[in-house]
Amino acid sequence: MNKKEEGMSKETKEDSKSDAVEIPFGKYLGKTRSNPWIISTFVLGIVLVVFLIFSFTGSLTGNVVNAETAGKNVVDFINSNPALGAKVELLSTEREDSLYKVNVKFQGQEIPLYATLDGKFLVTNIVPLVQGVGSPEEGEPQLLGGKVDVSVDDDPVLGDKNAPITIIEFSDYQCPFCRKFWTETFSMLKKDYIETNKVKLVFRDFPLSFHPMAIPSAEAANCVREKGGDSAYYKMHDKMFKEQNELDGGDPVKGPVKSTVQYTNDDLKKWAKEIGYNIDSCLDSGKFKEEIQKDFNEGSAAGIQGTPGFFVNGIKLDGALPYEQFKQIIDAELAKTQTA
Repeated sequence: MNKKEEGMSKETKEDSKSDAVEIPFGKYLGKTRSNPWIISTFVLGIVLVVFLIFSFTGSLTGNVVNAETAGKNVVDFINSNPALGAKVELLSTEREDSLYKVNVKFQGQEIPLYATLDGKFLVTNIVPLVQGVGSPEEGEPQLLGGKVDVSVDDDPVLGDKNAPITIIEFSDYQCPFCRKFWTETFSMLKKDYIETNKVKLVFRDFPLSFHPMAIPSAEAANCVREKGGDSAYYKMHDKMFKEQNELDGGDPVKGPVKSTVQYTNDDLKKWAKEIGYNIDSCLDSGKFKEEIQKDFNEGSAAGIQGTPGFFVNGIKLDGALPYEQFKQIIDAELAKTQTA
C-alpha cells in the first residue's frame, strides 16, 4: 500500500489512488459473517493498492527498512487518513519470510497485517504460491480451472442475460472507491461491452459496517427494483452515485471522488421520487435486509474482502481498476468463446 514515504512526488501520490479498494478484514468477516453485530466489531476500512504502479520510487525488494519503521508506516497511514474513520494501535512488528507481520489492535481485537520490506505497501491477504505452504481454511472459495464459482443469485442484471461474459460486482453504495469505479470505468464497460451484448453485469451488495448508509442505499435500490424491475434498479444505482458526486463537490458524472459522502434515508426517498418511484414505505419496512445480508455472506465466502470486488467469468479482480484491466480479461474470455 502506498505510504507517505519521503521523496514521492505529488503526481505519483495522486496516481496511486487509481487502483484502490475499501476493505474490512476478510478473514474476520468470513468467520463471523452470520452475525452482523460481531462483524461490525472486527472490520476496519483501509485502502489497498492492488496493482503496483511502476512510477513508484523504489521497489518491493529494495531499500529494506527495519521492523519498527514498517509498523509505524502502517499505523500512521491508517490513523492519519480521515476517510477511513478508524484508529489502530501498534502491538508488534516482526519479519515473516519476505514480509513484515504488523499486529495492530482495533476495537479491542488483535488483527495481523503484512507490509512489504521497503515499508511502502500493505498486504492484507497472503496467498501461498508454493505447493504445501499453508492450507485452505473452511469456507474459502473453490477454484474451478483457476476461476471462482460465484452465483449470480437473483440479483439485478444490466445487459443481455444471454451475454457470453458475466461480470459480478460486489459493491457498497457509500464506498468512495465504488463510486470511483462508476465515474471512471463503468460507463466505458457499458458502452463497449454491455450495450453490445457481449457482457452482462450483475450487481450484488457488500455493505461495509463503517458506512452507515450502505445498507439503506442497497435497500433503496432493491425497493426501486421491486417497482420497476432491473432497468429501474440501475437507474437508482446511477442516481445514488451521481448525487453523491454532487454532494462531494465534483462533477455529477465524472467526479473527481474526494471523500465518503454522508446523506440520509430522506435523501434516498427523494432521489427515488426524482426518477419516478415512491419507496417510502418499502424503505421504512426493512424488507430487503435479509437479501442484502445474503449477498454479503456469499461475497465473503467467494473471497471478497472489500469493495469494489469483481468476478469476470469467475476471474477475481479487486478495486476501482482502470478500464484497460477489465478489457484485457474480457477480450481474452471472448476469444475463448469464439474458438470453443
